[in-house]
Parts: sequence; C-alpha cells; structure tokens
Amino acid sequence: MKGQDPATLTWQTPDGFPVQPFYHLEALQELGGAPTPQVRPSAHWRNVPTYSVPALERGGSAIDRAAAALHRGADGAHFVLAHAEGFDVEHLQQRLPLADTYLGYTVRGGAARLVQRLAALEVAPRGFLVSDPITRHAPDLVNQQEELRTAIRLSKNWPEFRALGINAAFYGNRGATATQQVAFALATAAAYLSALPTTDDVTVADVAAALHVHVAVGPNYFFEIAKLRALRRLWATLLHAYGLPAGAAQQLTIFASTATWSQTTLDPHTNLLRTTTEAMSAVLGGADAVSVGAFDCLFHAPNEFAERLARNLPVLLREEAYLDRVQDPAAGSYYLETLTDQLSREAWALFQKLEAAGGLPAATGLVMQELHASAQAQFRRIANGEQVVVGTNKFQNPNETFDYNPKRLLRSREFDSTRATYPTEVLRLATALHFERREKRKKRAALVLLGAHTNQIILESFLNTLPEKERLELRAAHPEGTLSVLFSSTEEATLMYATPEQFGRLSRAISRVPIDEPNFIPPALLTADLATMQEAVHVFGFKEFTVQGYSTEDVLARLQGKK
Repeated sequence: MKGQDPATLTWQTPDGFPVQPFYHLEALQELGGAPTPQVRPSAHWRNVPTYSVPALERGGSAIDRAAAALHRGADGAHFVLAHAEGFDVEHLQQRLPLADTYLGYTVRGGAARLVQRLAALEVAPRGFLVSDPITRHAPDLVNQQEELRTAIRLSKNWPEFRALGINAAFYGNRGATATQQVAFALATAAAYLSALPTTDDVTVADVAAALHVHVAVGPNYFFEIAKLRALRRLWATLLHAYGLPAGAAQQLTIFASTATWSQTTLDPHTNLLRTTTEAMSAVLGGADAVSVGAFDCLFHAPNEFAERLARNLPVLLREEAYLDRVQDPAAGSYYLETLTDQLSREAWALFQKLEAAGGLPAATGLVMQELHASAQAQFRRIANGEQVVVGTNKFQNPNETFDYNPKRLLRSREFDSTRATYPTEVLRLATALHFERREKRKKRAALVLLGAHTNQIILESFLNTLPEKERLELRAAHPEGTLSVLFSSTEEATLMYATPEQFGRLSRAISRVPIDEPNFIPPALLTADLATMQEAVHVFGFKEFTVQGYSTEDVLARLQGKK
C-alpha cells in the first residue's frame, strides 16, 4: 500500500453498493452471526447439457445427441423447443430412460399440451418446464396463465417435476446486474403466486411447489455465487409473505446455465475460461443442475468436439475438484456472507419498488428501463476498458483469422446481438471484411448495421487506443435513438448513422422487398454495386459520423490493431 489508506481500495459495484478490499470476523458479527448454511433439495447437482430444437424439426437429432451424452458424463438434458407441439416425445421415450433421467423443457407456448403428452407416456418425469409468459411478454397472458394452471394440475403427482419455471436467464443474458436478476425473478414468482391460484384445485401451495428458476451465470465469480445464495434466501422471505411454511422454500430447484451474455466470437477459446468460472460459481452457489454452453455456439453448428468439452467440464469439477462434496462451501466466508446479505437487501428493495409500481406484468416498462440502463453501462465499461474482456477489448490478436465466415455470420438472423461484446466484435468483424475487400479490390459496396448507440462505444474504444497526449476533443456521437452503420467500398470505409426508419427503408430498397411487406426483418449486412449503395445512402438520408483530427479509416485501422 506504500502508506495509502486501505479505504482507497474500496470499489463501487455495478449493483450500486461498495465492496471492501478485506473482510474480518467482525463482518459476520455485523450480520448477527454466521447465517445457517443453505441446503439444496437434492444432495448432488446434475450435469445437464442444453439442446436447441428449431421450429421445423421434431427433435430427433437433439434427442439422439442427449442419449449419447448420458453415456459420456451427462446426467440429463435440457431441450429448448421453438415449437413444442412438434417435439417427438415418443422418440424421447424410446431413446431415454424417462423415469431416471432429469429432463428440462423451455417452450414459447403449448406448455399444457406438452405436459399432457408427457403424462400419456405413463412415466412420472423428473425435471422442469419453463414457459414463463410474463418474462417473454406473451400477448395472450390470460390464456397462457390458464395453460400454466393446467400444467400444474397435471403434474401434481410428479414430485420431482417442476411445471412452473421462471426464465430469469432472460435478464442475465441481456445485461441485468445480479441485484436485478434476483429482484425480477422474485417479482415474476410473486405474479404467479398471486394470479394462478383458483378457488378449487390450484392452491398457493400448489403454485409454490411447481415453481423453478432458470438463471444465467456470468463470469463475475464471487458475485454469481452470492447471487444464487441471495435468491434462495429471499425465496423463503417471499413464500413466507404468502403464508407458506419454511419447508416450502427449501424445495426450490435452480437450473443454472453459463451466460450467453459473456460469450464472444473474438478469440473464442477464451470462452472456455469464462464457462469454467461460471460453472464453478453455479455449483458453489447452490444450483441443482448446471448446463455449460459450447464455446463456439455463437458461430458454429452443434459439433461433437465443442459439446464434449462443455459436457466434460462439470465432470471435472465433480470428479476431480470434488465440488459436489459440500452443499454450501461459501457458508461462513466473511466476504461471501456479507456480499450475499448486500445483494439480498438491494434485490429486495428493487423488488418492493416493482411491487409498488403494480408488480408484474404492470411494471414491465420499469423492468425494461432498468435492464436497458444496466446493459448500456456495461457496454460503456467494455468500450473504455474498465471492464476487461480478454481477446476482445484487451490482449486482442490483430492477426486473428476466423474459422467461420464473418459475412455469413453478420447476415445470419441467429447471430446473437444482445451480448455484452456485440458492439465491439461486430465492428471488428465489419472492418475485417472491409480490409479484405480492399485487398481483393472487390467492386461491390457493403453496409453493416453496427447497432444502436455504437458510435459512442466506437469513440470510447478509439480514445482508449490513443496515448494521453493525443486524446483530442471528439465531436458528439450521433443523436439519441439512431443506429450506427459502416459504409464500406474498395476505396474507403465511413462510419455513419441513421434512424431505424431510414435503415429499414434502405434495407428494403437494396433487398428489393416491398415497402408494405409486414414480416421483413432488415439484415445486418447489405451489399450492392457501389453506385447503387452510394445513391441509396444519399437518398435515405444517412449522416456521416466524423472524428476530429482522424479519418474514419484511421479509426478503424487503430481499432483493428493495425496502427
């Protein structure tokens, strides 16, 4: 410390409270003594890989991969179903021992019908179902809630199945803080506990017994451990408010998946390090089941190599690190107990704020406002280097080559644009395409959608590459509510901005889609001959974004590590 006050090491968290550099026994005394260790419903956590089933498929391939995984270290499977009605439950029964296998299902609709089809198999399933119409903002909420009641009725006699899953991972994968994730999950649970019970066959106790939480676990190691512990602690408080006994809260099951929010397409093997700490946080925090995502899932189709690495990671944590020998290893830790208490207090305060605003779904606007603010703050921290993402905004590889097609990725509708690193990596991918076009002297021009607010991130990222004495005053970023784009030709690259309406009209013109076509989704990458693109950009009113003292070509080259 060289004589400095230790208080200078205190840091402010994104959740809005300070963390001390060191904690003592007195920290537990301030909490009234060490809290009681937390216990999961089951003695051991499960390794449960996730498999996506697109809308036009029945899931046969995913089921076969899950069956093979059960013989190679997996303890179950989680199916994300784009169309639940088409899922082949008969093939599922043929390939998997349903009575002994932990299976989860995430659906966008048709929850009751899926449970009916499972019931027809005459085997009491184990696992969970996540539909959560409140979180996914279902337009027909009344009908969706009736479906959930039906699912609860049908699954009453399945003691190891939870039919009312809450998709808190939705918030974790869109930039919510730990406090927000816990508060939003509690608010969603409160909405179901209030709305679903009927006067006849669905009681508050039935709803509570069916509840289950799916969370996304990020790379902030200790905070993620404390997040899961805070969720269990506040769960007991919530159920107590509904007159339920303490034992009801102990039956909560938590399914934790590694966050897509923290994954990146740049230097993608660093994703393996992130998923490792995320999985450790999940099991040390008390998750009942863990799903590790494939490190290349953002840009590659499912493949045996990546799935094997993801499946084996929990096996190593269990069989070699022995992380299933103790249920609550964080219990008694001065730091983690204090952090759990702080997160609990902050999350409960935010939960009460949402309830005061009418609770969910009435307070959805407030939730999305809070979520947007926290995501934008994280984008800015990554842009200015305050939050390090190895391989993306620090220790980049300027000579990185991609084992995927950046152009195809940018055009793909499946490319996840909600992640923390998206503004940074889409700029890198777009500029990589530009330099490639320039070297090959390709005659066509391209326009790449970088996203909303990206110009401010470009400014901050660019400033971070300059020596202190060269950090000239820069012009203001583009107006609020506009989109950033990169215009690229063989000769030059120009950063521009436009309103969403302007970009939509230009996109329709280049794609030759009628102006009244209702289902058109503008792609991120547009190409045309240079004259056509130049005229379209002029006609539709795109504005150039300038950096004082530097050409946009200089900016892009520096951001690519080429200067």
